[in-house]
Amino acid sequence: MEPPPRCNYLVINRQRKHSIDGAEVRRFLSTLVETLGVEDPFSVVFVTDGEIRRYNRQYRGLDKPTDVLSFPGEDRYLGDILISSETAYNQTRKSQTLTFEANVQRLILHGLLHLMGYDHETDHGEMRAVEHRLRRRFQC
Repeated sequence: MEPPPRCNYLVINRQRKHSIDGAEVRRFLSTLVETLGVEDPFSVVFVTDGEIRRYNRQYRGLDKPTDVLSFPGEDRYLGDILISSETAYNQTRKSQTLTFEANVQRLILHGLLHLMGYDHETDHGEMRAVEHRLRRRFQC
């Protein structure tokens, strides 16, 4: 009998405004990690708009909330993905087709691609193409 696969990610919910289905997030992450071949550990942290705004101001000089921020790690730690559940929820309210759960998956995917070294601001469309293909695959 094979041992169960090693879980190389941590999901932390530091907000209470919107319900996060932790089991569903972990199922998505398991498939995504396997698809992308991610081996180094990382974390996904759900935060409030206020918290993500502080990080956005401190690290990007933008004094406003955003949906997702990625912070690369060092050595064998891939890094951290911060997601504002409030902004993610508000984005879905403006869409006629996007659900909160699918948007959370999109933001996790986007953040993880950044941790893997993709940068849509400098890579001439490479990250956008990969992200678009994976969004179709995962229907998010």
